Amino acid sequence: MHYRIHIQGHLDSGWQDRFAGLRIEQQEGGTTLLVGTLPDQAALYGVLLQLIWMSLVLLSLETNQAEGDEEAAQRS
Repeated sequence: MHYRIHIQGHLDSGWQDRFAGLRIEQQEGGTTLLVGTLPDQAALYGVLLQLIWMSLVLLSLETNQAEGDEEAAQRS
């Protein structure tokens, strides 16, 4: 699944390893977007736990099927 996790505050790109390879994108207005694909729900829970441990505020969480997943589903 592809995820877009919007959080309050700016995260430095040095934290990227803590978020299972999600890309860190600083947004205007003092927020950060974590974007990318996670292999399963356990990986998502790991990312969410990192947010909790870092006392970050979750603003939104969006999911959609990754492009590769859509193509595989259409071939089936």
